Amino acid sequence: MGHKVHPIAFRLPYIVNWKSSLFADKKSYKDALMNDIKIREILSAQLTGIPLWDILISKNEESTIIDIYTAKASLILWKTGENIEAIKTKLSNKLGGTFVVNVKEIKQPDLNAKIVAYSIANQIEKRMPYKRAIKQAIAKAMEKWAGWIKVKVGGRLNGAEIARKETFKEGNIPTQTIRSNIDYSTMRAETVYGTIWLKVWIYKGDIYKKNKKLDS
Repeated sequence: MGHKVHPIAFRLPYIVNWKSSLFADKKSYKDALMNDIKIREILSAQLTGIPLWDILISKNEESTIIDIYTAKASLILWKTGENIEAIKTKLSNKLGGTFVVNVKEIKQPDLNAKIVAYSIANQIEKRMPYKRAIKQAIAKAMEKWAGWIKVKVGGRLNGAEIARKETFKEGNIPTQTIRSNIDYSTMRAETVYGTIWLKVWIYKGDIYKKNKKLDS
């Protein structure tokens, strides 16, 4: 039996950092962790329909700093940034404390696994043929100099009676090499004939520990 390991968790902390940064003792660690989970749940509900990469949380003595990475910052900020103030108020009312919210736009969304998965799922939900949606996403990623890309899709594809899986890829993903910078994400597309699941791997080259950095 194969042992499947999450590609990002496998690389912690060698070339990938944790999504939450805080200091807590044994007594307060549980509450701090639950607080981070609630923050992500509130923001995910508030920003439904917006292509997000991730939400990074760090804490100091005075406030909680939240960095939201997205492909379209304008959808979160609105014209004058009033939505950020609404988000801060909502978090303060529900969780208490002071929050600093930063919105950062991803420079190359076509090389981000979560954004690519979101785009494919969105097109499948709009009844575009899954093969066309996946092949277009792969072509865009390769144009942006992705090392390699792999997409797995499964479910009642095109409304077939029997569910099946298919894999589309360009090149081979070196999943067993820890220094390989592999972005990975999963996504679900809810269609009229059932749920279609997606998995996306994007290989962006190697990162050595002395030059460690986070991708955005």
